[in-house]
Parts: sequence; structure tokens; C-alpha cells
Amino acid sequence: MSFLTVAAATLPSVPLDFEGNRDRILESIKVAKSLGARVRTGPELEIPGYGCLDHHLEGDTFAHSWEVLAQIISDEACKDMLVDLGMGCRHRNVRYNCRVLCTYKKVLFIRPKMSLANDGLYREARHFSAWVKPMQTEVYYLEEVIEKITGQRTVPIGDAILSTRDTAIGCETCEEMFTPRNPSTYMSLNGCEVILNSSASHAELRKLRTRLDLIANSTRKTGGCYVYANATGVDGEARMMFDGSSMILLNGKVLEQGNQFSLEPVEVITATIDLEEIRSFRSSISRNVQAAAQADYPRVEFDIRLSRSADDIYLSDSLQFSREKELRILDPMSEIWMSTSVYLWQYLVRTSSAGFFLSLSGGLDSSTVALFVYGMAKVVLSSIESGSKTTLADLRRVTGLKDLTPKTPEEIVNLLLTTCYMGTVNSSEETRSRAEILGKKIGAYHMSIQIDAAVQANLSIVKDALNFEPKYTVEGGTQAENLALQNIQARSRLVTQYMLAQLATTARNTPRKGSALLVLTSGNVDENLRGYYTKYDASSGDLAPLGSISKNDAKLFQRWVIDAWNLPIMKSFIEATPTAELLPLSAGVQEDEVEMGLTYAELSTFGLLRRVSRLGPWSCYLQLLGSWKGKLRPQQIADKTMSFFRNYAINRHKAVILTPSVHLSAYNPDDNRHDLRPFLYVVNWPFQFKKIQAHAMHLEEMMKNKE
Repeated sequence: MSFLTVAAATLPSVPLDFEGNRDRILESIKVAKSLGARVRTGPELEIPGYGCLDHHLEGDTFAHSWEVLAQIISDEACKDMLVDLGMGCRHRNVRYNCRVLCTYKKVLFIRPKMSLANDGLYREARHFSAWVKPMQTEVYYLEEVIEKITGQRTVPIGDAILSTRDTAIGCETCEEMFTPRNPSTYMSLNGCEVILNSSASHAELRKLRTRLDLIANSTRKTGGCYVYANATGVDGEARMMFDGSSMILLNGKVLEQGNQFSLEPVEVITATIDLEEIRSFRSSISRNVQAAAQADYPRVEFDIRLSRSADDIYLSDSLQFSREKELRILDPMSEIWMSTSVYLWQYLVRTSSAGFFLSLSGGLDSSTVALFVYGMAKVVLSSIESGSKTTLADLRRVTGLKDLTPKTPEEIVNLLLTTCYMGTVNSSEETRSRAEILGKKIGAYHMSIQIDAAVQANLSIVKDALNFEPKYTVEGGTQAENLALQNIQARSRLVTQYMLAQLATTARNTPRKGSALLVLTSGNVDENLRGYYTKYDASSGDLAPLGSISKNDAKLFQRWVIDAWNLPIMKSFIEATPTAELLPLSAGVQEDEVEMGLTYAELSTFGLLRRVSRLGPWSCYLQLLGSWKGKLRPQQIADKTMSFFRNYAINRHKAVILTPSVHLSAYNPDDNRHDLRPFLYVVNWPFQFKKIQAHAMHLEEMMKNKE
């Protein structure tokens, strides 16, 4: 029997950080080798970083990638190893997203990606071309920097299998696995026993199991060892993050799985497999009839024996045969906690900012963002207590405290989070009190101020300019005046929060005095979709941790932390009526859902139908007739459908200034990357709405006749 130890490296994808990426890759190779691995794979485009975007079009990116690869394969850590690295290559003036299989001072062959990810968050076809010649190779002329090290002038490039003395190894890159005719199926039928998959798969709530099940099924049918390495952490554009969960599988069984979210810069998992188990699994007659008919793949020879004997495994102090494990899937609330924690921490560290500033209103959304920072502090503290020197060094750097060793998450929050309640005459004591209690509970440096002077100053300017004093509708003013008076309060908060964020470290005389804080916003995905916010108010900032999370999930998260983090105070936030508090108290409670004409649950439904199901107004209406049957009458469903799409169209202009948020929701309306739609609509959708209205009236008439 022959036993092979393989490794998958989970690394952050940092665009154009060639030195940092090189060092992390080398560290992963060294860790893999120390654990006995002879084969190592890593994330997609790991040398330049996956999220380079249009930098992938630059000659420098290709040149520097080859320079870094030359440095990697010159390191003795690559001796007696098969190392699979990701980078872009230009072949005959065509750009390809490639895997470069190499060893110490030798490039073995280049395998270009054959199916590009080009929908949703991905734009690979903008930067690369797919390799369109299955089971064919061509001659690639190596760069001079490689030739000087390896003495090679050329290597094969294309769709091929690497053959060693004891096994056969193939590559499949991310998107290829999800296609109906994925390459690993045909490679497996041609005798390939190990598939290396390097990926840059993004995080999305409640979606990890679907992806991992698909990976497991890839070898459950064909047999073989599947080594899946995914990137981790925030993408370069800060609108997407990768969620790790690298895996090693054998014949559909999970042998090892990495963390989904982690602060560690390098994580390596390994598994030792029995190659004979693959051959035994593939002994069925029906499978072998297809295998015998499979067209032959080009083979690239690598004169090495990668496996070990049973004696070697038995006598080793570190190696042992890997056994099946259960998939580890975080529950949705833990996913929210860990994803936002990694997002906030990596954004803070990469920008070298001094902390965060949050306008804490006493409502559910801003309090949820405050909890995200508190959750981040918990993750940071756990990482430090687990012995992470990197996390501790990063914390000391961003705080400016060289000898800091925190003992509690509240201590970290106090150093990194400044919160401020910005009240007006229209604010209530209840919201002010809730904000203050929460700020103190989680350790934030909290302030409570009144901004009426700023609001009145702006109103004085308006009076001088227009010789006009606007009034609220409750005081006899028009709707336009009412809206303008609400907006000036909200926009005053924007200016104030940035001023406070810029001066807070100086006023507190912190070690980082003079450094600005990152301004956090608290808009949720449903309000972003509907456009239910003031343009350029406190919803505008540097980053929006809640921007791709629904209101309902925010409520569920707060219910979860009551027990998980022992925060009973959150009950008062959950039970409070969502309100902007921009109208005089004499106008009564300003309820968000009443003003919108839709509940947050209904907004989520429209969001899913519009984006995930790809339905327009007419089809949404028809779908809801079935979903909401018995709850609403046809005319009510028609009214809600038309109301949603009309307000969506009217408020599209606000989407251009949406604060960047990490993608976590399938119906995220961020059209910088995920959801590309027009800004200028005919907002009354005349053709569609007439059809909906006519159908609803017809149904109502039929129901009356039936009754």
C-alpha cells in the first residue's frame, strides 16, 4: 500500500501585496512540509491576489508574479514537494487564470482555468480568457527570471494530468467544479487519483453547506482524493470576503476541514490517504466501462515518488492515517458574528486606522453594529489567548500601545470604539438611555450630545437665503417642508460624526492621537433596497457592517446574543418600535414600517424575488398571489408590489452613494459589483403596473362573484 499526505493552505487574498503573499505562501509550504505533506495547494491567484480587478490587465502584475514564483521555488522548502501555485499567465498574448505546478527550482506545467466565474460578484472574463482546448497542451516559453533558476526554456500549458511514479494529479479551479461538465469527472475517468482545487469562493449566509456538499459529491461518484483550498478574509474591494473552509476529501468522505472564518494569516490542513482505497472504490464495472471509453489526457511526467509506505507511516511521530469527520457548519447567527468580526478587524488592520466611530441611536440597527464590534473584540481576544502573535501585534499597532495585553473584550472595545448619541428635540429619553446603557455595557467610549444648534444654524441659513421658514406637517407645513426638516437633522449627524471621528483620538490624547476613526454606518439591506434613508446622512460613512444583512436577521442576532453573550439589555432594543425620531413628539411615534407601507419581512421577500429569483414586477405579483394567499387580497398584493417597485425605482439614485458593505445576503442591492441595474427608470412602470392592476381587479371581481 502507498500512503500520500496532501495539504490545503487557507490564505488571505491581498491584492498586489507580492511580498506579503510570497511570505504567507512560503510559510504554508513550510508548515505543510513539517506536517509530512508532499503535495500542497493554495487559493486561486494567490501570488498577485484574487481581487486585483483591473490590475490583472497590467503587465507589471504578470511580471511580478513570475518574480515571486521564482523566489518561492528557489526556497529549499520546495524540495521533494509538489507545489501548486495560482497566478495569471500571458500565453500568445492571451491572459489566463492559471495554476503553476512546480517543485524546487523547476516548473512542471501550467494549467489554465477553463470555466470563468462571470456572474454575481465575479467578473473574471473582464480580465482573463478561458482555456478552450480540452485535453490539449501547447508550448509555453518561460520568462527569463525563471530560466535563470531552472535552466528551462519551455513547459507545457493546457489541460493535462501530472503523472508521478506512484499516482496521477490534476487541477480544477473554483468555478470549474460547479459546471455541469466539470473537468475532474473526466480526469478521474482517465485515471487521475488526486484533484487539486484552488478557489476564491465568497461568504454568504446559509450557503456554505450547499458548496461543501457539492465538493463532497464530486468524489462520491467518481472516487479519488479532492484537495480544496479556499481564500479567507476581506477582498481588496472590501465588498466581498472569502470564507475559507478548505477541505480534503476521499471518495466523498471529509477527512479534514479548515476554519470558515479566522484571523490567522496562514492555516494549513493535511490528510494522509491510502491510494489503494481510491483504486478499490473505482472497481465497479459500470464506472470502468466509461473509464475505458474516456479520451486520453496529455500527461506531464514528474519523476518522483510522492507516497510513503505503511512502515513509514507507522514509524512516524507525526503522520497517521486520516479518518472521516463530520462537516462543521456554523449556525447563521455564528456566521454573522464571525464574518462581521473578521471583516471589521481586517479592514481596521489593513487601513491602519485607530478605531471606529458609531452614531449610536438607541435603535436596533446601530445597536447591532455596536454588537458586531463587541463580537470582533471577543474574536480578537480569543485569537490572542490562543497564542496568535500576529493578532496581538496588530492590536498593539492599531492602538499604539506597545505593551498591551488585553484581558477582556470590553477593554479592547474601549480602545477601539467611540459611540455617540446625537439627540434633537425630537429624540426620546428611551432611545438616549438605551444607547448609553449599551455603550457602557460593551465598554465603548460613549458620548451623548444634542445637535439642535447645528440644525438651527442650517435653518437660519435657509431663512436668510429663501426668506422662508419650513414647518412640519403637524404644524401646518407641506410634505416637502416636512421631509426637508427631517433630512436636515439626519444630514447634520453626518457632518458631526465625521468631525468627532477626526478629532476623538486627539481629544482623548490616545497614543494614536491625530489619527481619524473609521465611521461605521448602520443601514440594513432592506432599507438600502427600498431606499428608506436620507441621502448623505448617518447612513453614509466608511463601511457598513450591516449593509448586506436583513432587519429580520439583525433581530435574530440580537435574540441570539441575549443568551450567547449574556446581554439581557438587548430585549429592550428588540421590543422597541423601529423609528427615525425625526418628527416632533406631538406627531406621535414615527414607525418605519407604517411609513414604508411594507414590513421588513415583506421587503426581504421582495428582495429575494427580485434578485435571487430574477422576477420583474408582474412575475413578483403572480408569485405572491400564491405565497400570500389567505393573508392578503389580490388588490392588497398588487398595491404592495407596485409600492415596492415604484419606491425602488424612485430611490435608485441613492444607491450610488451606498457605503461599502461586505456581501452576505443573496439579494444585496450593491450595484458596484453584485446587482447591476439602471438608475433612471420610468418609475410608474406603466406597462407592468397596468397589467398588475387589471389582473387584481379581475380577481377581486371573481372573488366577489364566488362569495
